[in-house]
This record gives sequence, C-alpha cells and structure tokens, in this order.
Amino acid sequence: MRTFDFAPLYRVTVGFDRVFSMLDQLGSVEGSVPSYPPYNIARASENAYRISVAVAGFTGADLSIETKENRLTIRGEKQTNDEEKTGEVLYQGIAARTFERSFQLADYVKVKGASLENGLLHVDLVREIPEAMKARSIPIASSSKLLEVKPTKVAA
Repeated sequence: MRTFDFAPLYRVTVGFDRVFSMLDQLGSVEGSVPSYPPYNIARASENAYRISVAVAGFTGADLSIETKENRLTIRGEKQTNDEEKTGEVLYQGIAARTFERSFQLADYVKVKGASLENGLLHVDLVREIPEAMKARSIPIASSSKLLEVKPTKVAA
C-alpha cells in the first residue's frame, strides 16, 4: 500500500484541511470498508440528492439519523422483543445486526427529510447555497455625459 504525506500541502493551503483529512482516511481504511447495509446515492436534480439504505427488518423506532459538522450518520439497532418470537428460527438470512453508516456532506448540503418504505430508508438532501455565495451579475454604469470644454476668452 502506498501512503502519501499531505503535510507540505498544509503549509501552502488555507481551508483545505478537511479535504486532506478525508484523503488520509480513505487511504487508511482500504480493507476495512463496511459493506452493511447496502446503499445507493442518487442525484435527483442539480441541487438535490437521495441516499437510499436497505434496512429490511428495521422499523422507524430502530433507526436514527443525525447530522453534525457536515457528517450524516445513520444508525440502526434492532430492538429485541421476546413477544415476537413465535418459534424456533431454523435459518436467519435477514441481517438484524447493529450498524452505523456515515456520509461526509459537502458545504451547504442539508437534510431535507427522511422516509421509510418497503424496507428502504430514503434520506433526501438539498444543497442550499446562501445568497451571498451565489454568482450575481454586476451592472456596468456608463457615463453618457461628455466633458464639456468651455472656451476661454483670449485677451487681445
């Protein structure tokens, strides 16, 4: 495995420390990337996204969604009820293990809402760029007045 040292770049850049930290994390967890639960990320429009996580067997009470410092974290913990057990389980193929899945969000991306339907947890995201950050057109004022030169009287 090849590692990169981003220390020299910290000295010549300002505000990119999060990017370098993310690159360090990506390089260090090659073999330990969790694969459960599976998920999709889709772009609905230019500024709208949807994360769909397969959470078969989980209810809304078993799931929690939290955002903190541009990180979206989805947790699932199956609540065990002795009342639900009606018999001996011969084979359990539906995973019901505890999970935590995190996503790094870009600046100005906010969670718009979440829904649970047909075993899929859908988290809708929207990028809301503040007015001060949006591109705007600056009108160019032109002066239509020409300088008026008044003739001076020459004494004879």
